[in-house]
Amino acid sequence: MVSGRDFYEVLGLERSADEAGMKSAYRKLAMKYHPDRNPGDPEAEAAFKEVNEAYGILRDPQKRAAYDRMGHAAFSNGAGGPGGFGNDFSSSMSDIFDDLFGEFMGGTGASGGRRGQSSRLRGSDLRYNLEVSLDEAYAGQTVDVDVPSMMSCETCTGSGAKPGTGYSMCRTCNGHGKVRAAQGFFTIERTCPSCHGRGETMDQPCTDCSGQGRQQKNRTLSVDIPKGIDDGTRIRLSGEGEAGMRGGPSGDLYIFVSIKPHELFQRDGSDLYCRASISMMVAALGGEFEVPSLDGTRARVKVPVGTQSGQRIRLRGKGMPVLRSSQVGDLYVQMDVETPQNLSRRQRELLEEFKRLSTHKNSPSSAGFFAKLKDLFDRLSD
Repeated sequence: MVSGRDFYEVLGLERSADEAGMKSAYRKLAMKYHPDRNPGDPEAEAAFKEVNEAYGILRDPQKRAAYDRMGHAAFSNGAGGPGGFGNDFSSSMSDIFDDLFGEFMGGTGASGGRRGQSSRLRGSDLRYNLEVSLDEAYAGQTVDVDVPSMMSCETCTGSGAKPGTGYSMCRTCNGHGKVRAAQGFFTIERTCPSCHGRGETMDQPCTDCSGQGRQQKNRTLSVDIPKGIDDGTRIRLSGEGEAGMRGGPSGDLYIFVSIKPHELFQRDGSDLYCRASISMMVAALGGEFEVPSLDGTRARVKVPVGTQSGQRIRLRGKGMPVLRSSQVGDLYVQMDVETPQNLSRRQRELLEEFKRLSTHKNSPSSAGFFAKLKDLFDRLSD
């Protein structure tokens, strides 16, 4: 026995802990005290051995039952009863690491082997940047995109092996994809240098793809752009990424959509905004004009009498469709009142006459502003 402490206490567990909780607790402690993370630390090495001993007993239902009944006495004197470590400590430790960390290596544990598990690797995901106009985003449509990617080799149908040949079990690792080397009290596993973790070796590589099972090609894909799609939307096309290595599954293609700037409209969610310059006379007397809308029609804008610069007029239902909905946003037209320029003599005379006839009721905002200025100056002069 490495330690006389209670095994449940070593792992920080209650006696009712289930297998998942036990595995999680062990994983954290094994990572914490692993010699590779604590070189030259005898206390960490001792704790690592203690944690492994405790988990080695409690992970096995029969050993755990014996320990629950008899405690350390069930495994004293190196007994081989329900499972003392005895002289097979390194082998037991290897099984523990296979059980817990094999998933990170793509393996199947000590008993399952891994022949061919990583020879068929999933292809990489691809990104394609697609720019569409605001009109296209409004109406929605199907667009064709040319995507350069690695595609399955037609000669070997993606296997990587020359037609008529195949794969053989790696003799170095006997099909496991990994080799073991004893170092001290535990066993280190490394990727097999001969098959690079695949567990098998190719008899003869395909001459067209050099054994990769895929080739660089361009292909055309049709992408559906839904109505109301927004800037920055990501569209995922499952299985349309790069082909996998040696017949492995393909990755995914991600279409990142951006919206081109429009010459008239600015977009905010499902609403559209535009600016319209109107004359001082139209702003004062009222009027109307038309603006084009993205649905192909013309929208009539009615300017109220006394419209001020910056005032917005709302046109319901003339904005963008809401993605995957029957709702439609609104169009907001902002009025920019233009001051007359390049006046003729007669125009100037008429404006001068209008000025003489004007009162504070005609320009309440400016009259109020200058009244405040007068009060301020009066207080400063007192």
